[in-house]
Amino acid sequence: MTEKRYAIAIHGGAGTILKSTMTPEKEAAYSAGLETALAAGEAVLRDGGSALDAVTAAVCALEDEPLFNAGRGAVFTTAGKQEMDAAIMDGRDRATGTVAGIFGPKNPVKLARLVMETTPHVCMIGEHVLELGRKAGLEFGEPDYFFSQARWDALQDTLAMKAKGEEDDDPARRHGTVGAVACDREGNVAAATSTGGWTGKMPGRVGDTPMPGAGNFAENATCAVSGTGHGEVFIKYTAGAEIAARMRHRGETLEQAARHVVMEDLGKNDGSGGVIAVDAKGNLTLPFNSEGMYRGWAREGGERGVAIYKG
Repeated sequence: MTEKRYAIAIHGGAGTILKSTMTPEKEAAYSAGLETALAAGEAVLRDGGSALDAVTAAVCALEDEPLFNAGRGAVFTTAGKQEMDAAIMDGRDRATGTVAGIFGPKNPVKLARLVMETTPHVCMIGEHVLELGRKAGLEFGEPDYFFSQARWDALQDTLAMKAKGEEDDDPARRHGTVGAVACDREGNVAAATSTGGWTGKMPGRVGDTPMPGAGNFAENATCAVSGTGHGEVFIKYTAGAEIAARMRHRGETLEQAARHVVMEDLGKNDGSGGVIAVDAKGNLTLPFNSEGMYRGWAREGGERGVAIYKG
């Protein structure tokens, strides 16, 4: 019997800094952040840990890095507040936990996992779910922990454009999410995703991340998916579930299904962005239709790397 091997992929959002304005210093910093997160998730799998623990570890590392739009690096709403969404899903039984519009926990993905593992619910919002996190001993941060001058300046730029009646189409401000998918040595898959949304979103806006089957999905029979991009379009096209459905009903490979959804369903309907996906055999795919997507991948005994732009 052939021993199963682990595989993991991560993303730091498809809202990349335009290549024309990326400096070598910034590129090195983003690559280092991706390497740290990839190493955190891979370490769990290398030690025989579960896909669920691996994606949690990887996303926590991305939430801790201010460069990425999640946790500490979350962007601001038009009201100057940070509202975060997160999700996690276990491919063994489709167990799911999500949170939306929260502020306080340093690692929103841990709060989503608490919802999954300690409540009968799938999605929770508001003060009650924050209290759940406090009672469980999750680490909370003060506002200054989450504040980033770069994110604040980006909001001011966006508000200035809106005041002039102009649309902010900078992908680095419009999109931004972090996520991880993994397959462990038992052949179980899992997905986790976390985001601050987009710069200048309306207070109370909820994106695709905490909507199972849209920006986050996992089932052993098909695949695990984490998406990043224009969330409203990911929701309309139930992007994650559609990839799984094409594998289940059309017999498509992971690569075929993910590429069709990203390039056709999303790409032709204002759905700029991308996904990372893995199946229970350890196959990985990371398609995107935007200029770039912060991403990393690793397979046991195979290739390993991080990248930002195409090619």
